Amino acid sequence: MTEVKCQVAGIVAALEVQPGAQVAAEQVIMFVESMKMEIPVEATCAGTLVDILVDEGDSVVEDQVVANIRDS
Repeated sequence: MTEVKCQVAGIVAALEVQPGAQVAAEQVIMFVESMKMEIPVEATCAGTLVDILVDEGDSVVEDQVVANIRDS
């Protein structure tokens, strides 16, 4: 299992992929709004998105685990 971490503190603006979906390495999983900019959070590897640990509107901090991917 590979953890996906948020690189910035902010608010989850949009979830782009749902759990169970196949994702490619560097595919955008969600956007986090930080300092009036939308920052993409990308998959760190290819595989199946097992779960997303945050919802739209949630606050996140730097290096927080926001999703898990089962490597393919």
